[in-house]
Amino acid sequence: MKSKTLATWLAFLGGPLGLHRFYLHGPGDWLGWLLPVPTALGLFGVERIRQLGVDDQLSWVLVPLLGLVIAACALTAIVYGLAPQEKWNARHNPGAPAEHPAGRTYWLTVFGVAAALLVGAAVLMATIAFGFEHFWQYQIEEARKISQ
Repeated sequence: MKSKTLATWLAFLGGPLGLHRFYLHGPGDWLGWLLPVPTALGLFGVERIRQLGVDDQLSWVLVPLLGLVIAACALTAIVYGLAPQEKWNARHNPGAPAEHPAGRTYWLTVFGVAAALLVGAAVLMATIAFGFEHFWQYQIEEARKISQ
C-alpha cells in the first residue's frame, strides 16, 4: 500500500532526487531518474557562484533550475497531500477499498502540505527574483556596451 503521508513527505524532502517517483512508480520510472539532473546542474550553479562570484553568467542560468525543481516538487507534495482518499487509493493502491487507511489524511500529512506550501512559495519567489535581477543586470550591461 502506498501511503499518502509518506509520498507527501518524500515529494517535499526528497523530490529533487526523485524519491517520491520511485516510491510510487518503482525504480523503472524515467522521470524519477531525470529529476536529479536539473538538481545537480542547479547545485553546480550554486558552487560556481561560491567560487566565481555572482557575476558568472552560467550560474545565472543554472541556479534557477534548482529553484524550479524544488518548487515543482513542493507543488507535487501539495497535490499528493490534498488528494481525496478515494482518488488516492484508486490511483496508487488499485484493488484496495476506496476507504483504505493508506489514502487517509493525517495531521502529519497536513503538516507536510503546510511545509511544502511555505518552502515552495519562498523558493519560487526567490528563484523568480534571482532570475529577473540577473536578466536586467545583463540588459543594462549590454546597453552600456552599445552606448559606448
